[in-house]
Amino acid sequence: MHQAPGKRKTAQQQSAGAPAEGGGLAFAAIVVANVALAFGPVFVRAADTGPVASAFWRITLAAPLLAVLAFAGGARPQRLPGGLWWLLALAGIAFAGDLGTWHIGIIHTTLANATLFGNCATLIFPLYGFLVARAWPTRMQGFALLLAALGGGLLLGRSYQLDPRNLLGDMLSLLAGLLYTLYFVLMARVRASMAPLSALALSTLASILPLFLYAHLLGERLWPGDWTPLIGMALASQVLGQGCMIYALGRLSPLVVGIALLIQPMVAGAIGWVAYGERLAAPDLIGVAMVAAALVLVRREPKTEGVRREPKLALAPVDAHVEAEEPR
Repeated sequence: MHQAPGKRKTAQQQSAGAPAEGGGLAFAAIVVANVALAFGPVFVRAADTGPVASAFWRITLAAPLLAVLAFAGGARPQRLPGGLWWLLALAGIAFAGDLGTWHIGIIHTTLANATLFGNCATLIFPLYGFLVARAWPTRMQGFALLLAALGGGLLLGRSYQLDPRNLLGDMLSLLAGLLYTLYFVLMARVRASMAPLSALALSTLASILPLFLYAHLLGERLWPGDWTPLIGMALASQVLGQGCMIYALGRLSPLVVGIALLIQPMVAGAIGWVAYGERLAAPDLIGVAMVAAALVLVRREPKTEGVRREPKLALAPVDAHVEAEEPR
């Protein structure tokens, strides 16, 4: 993963490597994002619409606020290059597929199983980062990834069960996790050229129509009787959760982002303990400790010499071969 002096790194290679500047704020953002997103299934089950319809309202209610915030930050989408529009459109479709499929899975399996399978990006997204960087992980990174995987398995081991009644929900949640990984890959490329609010606002807008068609084809009830869970989901999951996630996605390595996703089942376990009396057993507590240790290890990884700067406006052209500054 190290380079000889004088060689340059592409923007993609740097995003796959060590955290960029501002890592402390970005790490705090990834923690806040996963805590907020962990409450999403609670809103889904409380909504009186269909599961895909609740995903549609999560996106539709959040889109105007995100668009206003992005425009106030200087975004001018009419000046974006065509290649970036394609990435944003594909990201929006992938996210719509992820949300709609995962929301159905939440209804048809246990909350723990849905969280476990829906966050399979924990392992896949870091592997993408290593492939982009064209380098094997360091020993510390490999150990942290293994520790996180074992910790996540322990954390959800008690409730994970191959029950035929949960098989449909498990498979749908796994498919959602794969689509979520694709969304991360596409948005990581977008974030190489765009500010976080601009990227999130446009990808959110691109998800509205696919989710509407998805819910309509399933014949779900679309209009809610109670708006409270949907508004809560839009603000907590999309504006706060995905807002912090997309910000961190442009400033942290895929390894850190992937491992941080395991915060969600940790928080879900705590919610179950407090709200539903589902006490954590010793394996769960050990799993929490292992995930926490993995996060500490990746935070202590030394930074590479080059630093990628945060784009200020959503105006920069997209070029997969644009080179960063010479390492100093």
